[in-house]
Amino acid sequence: MDTYALRPEPKVKRKSPVWNILTVLVLLSICGAVYYFYTIFTHPNSPLNPFPPAPLPTAFKTATFTPTAFPTATLPSGLQPVATRTKAPTWTPLSTNTPKSTKVLETGTITSTPMPATAEILYGPSTSVHPDAGCKWMGVGGKVVNAEGAPLAFQTVQLRGTLNGKAVNSIILSGHDPLPAYGSSGFEFYLGATPLDTKQQLWIMLFDNSGIPLTDKIYFDTFSDCKKNLVMIVFTKNR
Repeated sequence: MDTYALRPEPKVKRKSPVWNILTVLVLLSICGAVYYFYTIFTHPNSPLNPFPPAPLPTAFKTATFTPTAFPTATLPSGLQPVATRTKAPTWTPLSTNTPKSTKVLETGTITSTPMPATAEILYGPSTSVHPDAGCKWMGVGGKVVNAEGAPLAFQTVQLRGTLNGKAVNSIILSGHDPLPAYGSSGFEFYLGATPLDTKQQLWIMLFDNSGIPLTDKIYFDTFSDCKKNLVMIVFTKNR
């Protein structure tokens, strides 16, 4: 008969419940920490926050500004403002290079402006300035003077508009390379070899030597008549 040796059964070690309790406490601590930081993040002013943000300054209302009305100035009784106007000096007929011959320009009208200068427009034959060109010349010439008739050089004269369907835009200084017929403050614009009839298509304007306008735009006509193919403009600076 076989014999068998009996072995003792191994003992199973049971884990201590202390570790389970500690695990539960750690999990509860983590959950509590998460809730604590979430509460501070969403409610910074919560009593749980040991470092609450500084309070915002209190807005205050400023006083309303009320403008003060000033009294209107009035003229004494019996006084009325009076506008004054200085007439430009009379243009002296241009001298010619042909002996014993004098060309007299037709009298034009004075164009007054509210600006510091006035302009007088005259019409005459171009042969009084360019005798060799005959009637094959058209242009604008003139001069700039002060209220006493003394020449004013280095004033800017601008000519603009349209002529025969083409744009005209020229600028020149008074007294720059002047012709004897215009004087030391004269100027001249050449418009072409064929005199043309135009109606208020060109304008001229005067500026001082610093670029300040002395007149408004002054419109004028041109003529195909050889006795009116030179437009003469005299600017007078009154102030």
